[in-house]
Amino acid sequence: MASHRVSLLGGFRLIVDGREVDTPATTQRMVAALALRGRSSRGRLAGMLWAGAAEARALASLRTAIWRANQLAPGLIGAAHDCVVLGPDVDVDVTRMVELAHTVMAGPSSGARASGEQRPARSGPVDEPVPYIEGDLLPGWDDAWLAGDRERLRQLRLHVLEARAVQLARCGRFGLALEAALSAVRADPLRESAHRTVIRIHLAEGNVAEAMQAYAECAGVLRRRVGVAPSLQTRQLVAALAGRRPSVTMGT
Repeated sequence: MASHRVSLLGGFRLIVDGREVDTPATTQRMVAALALRGRSSRGRLAGMLWAGAAEARALASLRTAIWRANQLAPGLIGAAHDCVVLGPDVDVDVTRMVELAHTVMAGPSSGARASGEQRPARSGPVDEPVPYIEGDLLPGWDDAWLAGDRERLRQLRLHVLEARAVQLARCGRFGLALEAALSAVRADPLRESAHRTVIRIHLAEGNVAEAMQAYAECAGVLRRRVGVAPSLQTRQLVAALAGRRPSVTMGT
């Protein structure tokens, strides 16, 4: 287990040997930037974090932040020559979320496909808990450089929820599938692919009326919020519903 843990989802926290450490704001931002962006040159990191300061002052502020960080958590920051990086034993919740997201989206048999081996069916991401789904990235921070990272993680979270919903539905675990799909809808009510996943799960479970209601909710929110009708793909799904086809294949 790593001796240092950095949490960015739901707010910044630095845990050292199981104890939360009070961290200065400038040090928080440096640690967060390294956790999200990885290894960086001193000049680039200082320019990003202290954009309004002169170069010499920004670099001096960076040196102070590095010193403070390593006083609070020895080995938290590595600095050699022109590069700054988090230490090798630092556990970051965002990194774990991204790794887990890729595993879930690849599917339970991704390892076998990658190696070319024929392996027996086994439990995979469908049977494993998915932590870190909830919690925004560093809420309350207004740093401009965070915008891209926030959108990247938001999209990743939505794709994970939809992929997990499809996997669960294919296993016949419709209640858990709906929970995941509806979480995606709540996170982004304008996301049609999430609405389509909800509709397909209702259909797979044989609940035609609930599927029609889910479509009505999708159409209503699109009309109220952006003044458009559902896309052709979503409308075609409704046409299939009206025809009452005997089965619907789960997909995105």
